[in-house]
Amino acid sequence: MDEIIEGQRLVSPIAWNESESGQDQGQEQNLRPAFMGEYIGQRKVKENLSLFMEAARKRGDSLDHVLLAGPPGLGKTTLAHIIAHEMGTQIHTVTGPNVDKKGDLAAILTNLQPKDVLFIDEVHRLQKSIEEVLYGAMEDYKLDLIMGQGPAARTLRIDLPKFTLVGATTRTGLLSSPLRDRFGVQLRLDFYPVEELEKILFRSSQLLGIQMDSSGANEIATRSRGTPRIANRLLKRVRDYAQVKVFNGSGGVRIDREVAQAALSLFEVDHRGLDPMDRKFLAALIQKFDGGPTGIETLSSVLGEERDTLEDVYEPYLIQEGFLQRTLRGRVATRLAYDHLGEVWQPSV
Repeated sequence: MDEIIEGQRLVSPIAWNESESGQDQGQEQNLRPAFMGEYIGQRKVKENLSLFMEAARKRGDSLDHVLLAGPPGLGKTTLAHIIAHEMGTQIHTVTGPNVDKKGDLAAILTNLQPKDVLFIDEVHRLQKSIEEVLYGAMEDYKLDLIMGQGPAARTLRIDLPKFTLVGATTRTGLLSSPLRDRFGVQLRLDFYPVEELEKILFRSSQLLGIQMDSSGANEIATRSRGTPRIANRLLKRVRDYAQVKVFNGSGGVRIDREVAQAALSLFEVDHRGLDPMDRKFLAALIQKFDGGPTGIETLSSVLGEERDTLEDVYEPYLIQEGFLQRTLRGRVATRLAYDHLGEVWQPSV
């Protein structure tokens, strides 16, 4: 069985990138749908985006700039690639933190062809100076650069081809208003229901050559935290378990409910999709702070995790499922959290 890299959570919606094996990275790419018709879920987002793309194609124009918001792992990167495929253009991908010099951004923008897609992941983490360069590029398709310093400085204006900027963000509130307002299409992706995750798992199992029945798909889907990336990751790890522990390395692997339950119990992913870190989060809130309210900085110190990690990775699902509440006074554990951990319910004052 492939080793699970120390420090990586199976149910983390964050892509593992270099931490995953090269094989897993390749499989992740192969599992991405290339066209809108293959994309499962997010019905309203697909309808709106398809409408906007069709209108742009009929005009012979580039698609307006698109902002995709939502928790990690829901398909924002996949949608960016689908936009490029559907519009018949190339996609150029960068991440916000990696664009730290104006010259880097200028090189990227000047290499774009008409109607190309520039995908910026984590767009909310762009530096302010980089954002300001984007304003003119997005609105007027002009790139203004200052050459030289002091009295000899001069402004150079470069014409850019009409392109589509697709920005992905997990934290819309961190985007500056001038940048956010320049996205003509703003869409939000939500967590997936179990039924749609089952469809995604069946599609992935076929692409990976895995036999799986409906009970096995349902068991994995219910523990996938409403996130396709987690569902696909759990599917591959359950496959590994089945291959080694159940079928003893023989060619055929079949996943049913019993196999999925045994594998996910070994990986400590419970029936609600919570892993040891999630339970540690809720236990700290209940056992150390009587269920809250407790400030996020305090929880960060107790758990030894960065505040941003707690807010971006752990809390969205716990809040979505009703285990946690955010209040003005801090985080509060709900009765559901007490019941899930087997604790006696003590309403917060």
